[in-house]
Amino acid sequence: MGDNMSKKLKLVSGAEADMEERSFLNPYSDYDHQGHISPSSSAADDEGEEEDCSSIHEPLDANGKVSAAFQKKVQNKIKDLLQQMEEGLKTADPHDFSTYTGWTGIALLYVQLHRVSQDAAHLQRALDYVKRALRNLNGRKVTFLCGDAGPLAVGAVVHHRLGNTADSQDCLSKLLQLQRAVLSPESDMSDELLYGRAGYLYALLYVNKEMGPDTVDDCTVAKVVTAILDSGKNLSAEQKKTERCPLLYEWHKKQYVGAAHGLAGIYCMLMQPGSKVNPDVLSELVRPSIDYVRHKKFRSGNYPSSLSNESDRLVHWCHGAPGMVHMLLMAHKLFKEEKYLRDAVECGEVIWSRGLLRKGYGICHGTAGNAYALLALYQLTQERKYLYRACKFAEWCLDYGTHGCRIPDRPYSLFEGMAGALHYLSELAKPEASRFPAFEL
Repeated sequence: MGDNMSKKLKLVSGAEADMEERSFLNPYSDYDHQGHISPSSSAADDEGEEEDCSSIHEPLDANGKVSAAFQKKVQNKIKDLLQQMEEGLKTADPHDFSTYTGWTGIALLYVQLHRVSQDAAHLQRALDYVKRALRNLNGRKVTFLCGDAGPLAVGAVVHHRLGNTADSQDCLSKLLQLQRAVLSPESDMSDELLYGRAGYLYALLYVNKEMGPDTVDDCTVAKVVTAILDSGKNLSAEQKKTERCPLLYEWHKKQYVGAAHGLAGIYCMLMQPGSKVNPDVLSELVRPSIDYVRHKKFRSGNYPSSLSNESDRLVHWCHGAPGMVHMLLMAHKLFKEEKYLRDAVECGEVIWSRGLLRKGYGICHGTAGNAYALLALYQLTQERKYLYRACKFAEWCLDYGTHGCRIPDRPYSLFEGMAGALHYLSELAKPEASRFPAFEL
C-alpha cells in the first residue's frame, strides 16, 4: 500500500514538474462575478488584504469592455514592438517566403493592422512584404502556412484591396494552378493544415472571404474537400476504425490530434461554412470523428498530441487544448450540442492555468496563440471572464522578453515570434471580431 502511494505521489509531482517546466505559474487573479478576489488567487498581498474592488476586473471597464487606458497601453506597445520587429527583420532569412516563419506572415500582420486601424500605410507595407515573398516561391509546397498558396492568396487579397486588378488575378490564377498537385492521384500529400490539403483549402476559403464568395468557384473547393474526405475514409478503413472514427488522418505515420498537424485542424476546415460540406456528411462523418477525439481527453481537460500519446504535457495551439477549443466551438455552433461547449470551457480552464508558456509569446506554441482560444470562448459565450483572461494574457505579452522565455529560431516571425504577439495584441481593438491568422476565417 505504501509503495503504491509513493508511486502515485511521484507521478503527480512529476506531472507538476513538467507543467512548471513548460509554463509559468499564472500570477493573475481570476475574474470573479461577485467582484471580489478569487480565493485561488495569489494576487492578494502577504498580509492577506484584499485588493481595491474597483480595480479587480481591470483592464475591463464598468461595461465589461476593454478599457480605454488598457487600449492605449496596448497601442503604445504595438508601436514599440513594430519598430523592434522591423529592425530585427533586416537580418532575417531573405528566402523564407512562408506565412509560418517568413515574409508572407509579416505581410499578413500588416493586413491585420490595416483592418483594425484603416491606416493606408499598413496596406502598402503588406504589399512590400508580399512582393518579397512572391519573388521567392519554389513550387515545393502548396499550403497557406508553409507553401506557395500563402503568398499567392495574400498577394491576391492585398492587390485586390489596392485596386491592382491584373496583379490580383495573376496571383489568383497561380493559386488555382496548385490544385493539380493537391488532387493528383499519384500525390502522397498529407491532409493536415501545415503541409497538407487542409492548408490549401484554407487558402481558397481565405480568398473567398476577403475578395467575395465566388472568387474561387464551388467546384474547385468541392474537389479539394472530396480529396480530404476520401483520404480520411481510406485511412479509417485501413485502421478498421470506420465505426468509431470515420475520418482518420496521419502525418509522418502518426495520428496527430491538434490544430497544426492533426485531426482538429482538418475537422475545422471541413466545418467551415465556405467548404460547403453536405450536412449529412458533417453529421455522419465529421461529428462521430470529433466525438472519437473527445474521448481521448485527459482528466485535466487537456488533449494528447497524438492518439497514441498518453502524456499530458503540451498546452499549445499546435498540440493540446488551445487548438481544440476552436474545433469544439465550431462543433457546438454546427451541431447545437452542449457537450462541445462544455469541453471547450474545460479547455479554457487548462489554458488559464497552464497557458503562459516558457516557449515564448508566439501563436503556434506561445502565449499569444493560447490567448486566441480565450477570445474565441468570449465571442461565443459573451462571458466577461474570457475577455478579462484574454486581456491578462495580453498583459503578459506587454512585458515581451522579460520573462526568460526561450528565444525562437525565427524571433520576429508570425507563428514563432514577435509578429504573432503583435497580431494578437492588435485584436484587442475589436476582440469580438478577432480571428486566429491562417486558421480562423
